[in-house]
Amino acid sequence: MNRKKNMENPAGNPAGDRKRQKRRMKDLPFSERPYEKCLKYGPEALSDGELLAVLVRSGTREYTALELACQLLDRHPVYKGLTGLYRLDRSQLKTIPGIGDVKATELLCVLELSRRIAKTSRSELLDLSSPENIADCYMEEMRHLDYEIVKLLLLDGRQQLIDELVLSKGTANSAIVPVRNIFAAALKAGASFVILLHNHPSGQPDPSRQDLMMTDQVKNVGNNLDIPLLDHIIIGDNKYISLREQGFIK
Repeated sequence: MNRKKNMENPAGNPAGDRKRQKRRMKDLPFSERPYEKCLKYGPEALSDGELLAVLVRSGTREYTALELACQLLDRHPVYKGLTGLYRLDRSQLKTIPGIGDVKATELLCVLELSRRIAKTSRSELLDLSSPENIADCYMEEMRHLDYEIVKLLLLDGRQQLIDELVLSKGTANSAIVPVRNIFAAALKAGASFVILLHNHPSGQPDPSRQDLMMTDQVKNVGNNLDIPLLDHIIIGDNKYISLREQGFIK
């Protein structure tokens, strides 16, 4: 008799699995429900997982919204928490039960909005003469990328920002930018100075040999055209290196 039961239900806990009720947020104690907790105490009282659960909204038969949120924060194989969440693409988000196209799109939009808010709030007070301020302004936008991106900042004669351009999107290891593209953009904009920024997806901002070679080429061409390269800043994970501060640009 026991043998027959096991053959029909090889998972070993048949009745419990078949009769399991859908887990719901409202079954949790009031103090543990993220939405209600937010209403009572404000969003600052919520953990990262609870904030994310409010966005996820609904769970599945097996998991509450809070449990799905915790799975999202743990989904990236290397980076955990919010840092990992920033690095997930649509297909990775959809590997979490209950996260389909709609929820994945909503999450990606929220993440992009947070990047833009961080950048806008910092850029309003951006002092382009300070490598630390520049790095702070672009850190949240660039530190989570899993590929290299090269940005060009175009400055006027007072070293105020005219425009910024994405020069190249590369691989996890490199992004190649022809020097002529840099100064074609600078001449078109009437820029008097330029600053280069790029990220290292590894999280370590130490300059590679290629980084130093490109910096030297841009510096020399810029001096000849009277459009000096003020700095080349490499963004890592919450850290940066300024090649001007390192003495490579004088």
